[in-house]
Amino acid sequence: MNYKKPEFWGKKNSIISILLYPISLIVIFVSNIKKYGRKRKFKVPIICVGNIYIGGTGKTPISAEIFDIMKFFGKNPAFVKKFYPYIKDEILLLEKKGKVFSDKNRLFSLNRLQNSNYNVAILDDGYQDFSIHKDLSILCFNKDIWIGNGRVIPSGPLRESISNVDRADFAMINGNKDTEIENQILKYNPNINIIYFKYELISEEFKKDKKIIAFAGIGSPKNFFELLKKNSFKIYDTFSFSDHYKYKEKDIYKLKDLASKNNCILLTTEKDYLRIDEKFRKNIEFVRLKILIENKEKFLKLIKKFI
Repeated sequence: MNYKKPEFWGKKNSIISILLYPISLIVIFVSNIKKYGRKRKFKVPIICVGNIYIGGTGKTPISAEIFDIMKFFGKNPAFVKKFYPYIKDEILLLEKKGKVFSDKNRLFSLNRLQNSNYNVAILDDGYQDFSIHKDLSILCFNKDIWIGNGRVIPSGPLRESISNVDRADFAMINGNKDTEIENQILKYNPNINIIYFKYELISEEFKKDKKIIAFAGIGSPKNFFELLKKNSFKIYDTFSFSDHYKYKEKDIYKLKDLASKNNCILLTTEKDYLRIDEKFRKNIEFVRLKILIENKEKFLKLIKKFI
């Protein structure tokens, strides 16, 4: 699903948001009904990494980090990612880390996983899937965008009300400590563990002496551009595309032409790079990111209690 978040999702008093609110009430009603459905429990522990805000919260990188943590604990984890054609990039990213079970139905994927030699299932997304019993639920947030206008789709950017953090064991926030955000979370879930994380660039060799034209079609391109600036990349220009954008030949041609005329390097995220047709990847670079968890030792001890 290629989309750009509408600007009114960040404005509480937007007329469009107010007009769409009755539809949001229907979404909330349906979501609340689904909560009471039968949950299937599996033989293997299930760790769900999800979100409430649509896109740009770091679900997939956190899922990959949880995979490494499970390996550190001597487990044999695998990922479960519900298949949609537009998320092939995320599946490819996870496959670089480990086995991915990706079917149109998560229950089918989990059945296949537990009948294999894997002993931990990591759900990348699925917090709103009430057909599955989760042993550990992690919600990801981005401090800069937080919950937008606080409303549920389509009048806002939330999949469900923020009050539903009450089902989560952890809230992982990308950014610096924010007491106001913490208080909003703790209001609905006093027992939740709040953990902060940041991104760190692994590949930085492209910034040495060249100007950069950065482009991205992810949940929050602005965060990617800010990270490059923070790491002293010489940004000439930036281009934002819709989340999960499938790059066309004309898009790549325009970017390469601009880069050539201005003696720049084209730079994007690894996720975007995987969405570009291989025949168009020449002269395009990407940076890899890794997660830095604040007070990681504490986080490891807390996680270990659940597995």
